[in-house]
Amino acid sequence: MLTGKFSGGYTLVEVLVAMTILAMTLTVIMRIFSSGLLSIGISADYAHAVLLAESRLAAATAGPFVPTETEGSDGAHFHWTTTVEEYPVELKGETSTLPVEAFRVTVVVEWRHANAMRHFDLSAIRLAAVD
Repeated sequence: MLTGKFSGGYTLVEVLVAMTILAMTLTVIMRIFSSGLLSIGISADYAHAVLLAESRLAAATAGPFVPTETEGSDGAHFHWTTTVEEYPVELKGETSTLPVEAFRVTVVVEWRHANAMRHFDLSAIRLAAVD
């Protein structure tokens, strides 16, 4: 600071340095908030995909088991595929047949978020009585 009649204020250099520090700090804070909002959106989409996959898995295991593949969409955002296939069961040392058949039920939910394709897979093995 200058002494004399101009000793009561800040110089232009001090103001420019303070504004530069403020601008850099605000930039970092805005990036932190925007990445947090993106993470919230992604986690909300994953939660919706899990609920959709669980409901499609429950619907596929409610009826008779027939090897099939079905597709559908939940609005325009999520696309799901349900696959029911026979699951081979091998018993060590035994050649007798079992009174049940095993089926693998797989649900794949896909969606686009932030210009990237994301997916969630859910799979279960279910048993059905042999006719």
